[in-house]
Amino acid sequence: MDIVKRSAMELAAIATAAVPGLSPVGFAALSDDAEDFDSALLIDAQKHRWRVRSPRHDEASMRLEAELSALRAFSAKVRASLPFALPSIAGTVRQGSLRTFVYKDLPGRVPSLDELVDEGSRLATALGQCMAAIHQIPDESVEIAGLPTYTADEVRQRKLNELDTAAATGKVPSRLLRRWEHAMEDVALWRFNAAVVHGDFDEEQIQISQSRISAVKGWTDLHVGDPADDFAWLSAIEDQNFSERVFAAYVEARGKSADPHIMRRAALAAEFALAQWLVKSLDSKDAERIAEAEEMLQELDRNIAEYGGQPLSVVEAPRPLSTPAASPAQPTPATERPVMVPKSSAPTINSSKVTALGGNSPAAAPAAGQDSSDSNGPESSTLDNSKEQSTAAPGLKDEGQKPADDSKTGTAAQETGNQAGSAAPDGAAPAKESSPSDTDGNDSAK
Repeated sequence: MDIVKRSAMELAAIATAAVPGLSPVGFAALSDDAEDFDSALLIDAQKHRWRVRSPRHDEASMRLEAELSALRAFSAKVRASLPFALPSIAGTVRQGSLRTFVYKDLPGRVPSLDELVDEGSRLATALGQCMAAIHQIPDESVEIAGLPTYTADEVRQRKLNELDTAAATGKVPSRLLRRWEHAMEDVALWRFNAAVVHGDFDEEQIQISQSRISAVKGWTDLHVGDPADDFAWLSAIEDQNFSERVFAAYVEARGKSADPHIMRRAALAAEFALAQWLVKSLDSKDAERIAEAEEMLQELDRNIAEYGGQPLSVVEAPRPLSTPAASPAQPTPATERPVMVPKSSAPTINSSKVTALGGNSPAAAPAAGQDSSDSNGPESSTLDNSKEQSTAAPGLKDEGQKPADDSKTGTAAQETGNQAGSAAPDGAAPAKESSPSDTDGNDSAK
């Protein structure tokens, strides 16, 4: 795969070709999906701000085409129902097979994870309501755009297929493979209603203003699928209370549409993102990335073995078969359902520490095997990105590469019960789906 990298100064020059009359007087590199895009913020003589996003390879270019299709498919009614602004494409320019997009900058500022938490419960509530609004977008908007749609069963089967691919590498610890396989084969965990999913939701895709979500960008991976995917990024937040407030607001906004196991699947997505990144690294034949992915998987395996934490599955795995003499007072194994073992381990990814948290008993688990165990809140390995750094001089350094498919590598989610008002912490990042569009030209949004 040929990689094309462009500096912020080069992007500023490209933007002048995409938007006639645009004359940048200042520019700065922006944090973005480091493997897929180069991005820059431009300021013109009238102090208007513009965002440039340029793909590094054909697959990334298709993701931008998919975003263009998605934004065009959002009707005026859909746009009016959303409590935040959507991107507005001011112009595009094609260079060979790749097309660079220029957007009018959106209101607000891009926060860091720490800033999100510092904003407190008001912003946590706004985040939950924002995610609920995305998941309530009609499926037809995605279907019209020709973007991917998956049922709950299809989502589960895709995960199982990816698990087989990861297992075939021989580089994933067996404990993790068994853990993920059990969760993926737990049918009760996958009984959810598919919904419109942003697909790349995290702190870098939102802009905030006065403790509210003013805009959401990065719609390159829009699809119909598992809403839990949009919760995976919360695993990078150490403050579990913040994550709980986000989910509580989401449940309140979604009502009966919010399934009780969403945070378990989000935790699974967070852990499994490391295996997905390993497979992607092997495909790239990048020895440094492969070694890093292996080490992160080994660290996750050690953390699970040592600390324990939140379970992924609704139903606990049965004990291994054994042949001890049965007590006369108990039913025989032939008529007894599988014995549920107490939960002894749960996910935590993060290199520097794993903090054991008090456990809770998910109401959704079977009574005979109900959980009462510790869950872990990881310290994130997510990069602390510099969001923007305005300057009129060239030579800004490239952003660092992000691990685990867009840097969603943290994990560990605290589970919610069946009560609509209960909340739970988080998990981490999904596999991406994109669909190219042959259309060319400009798009505008409110």
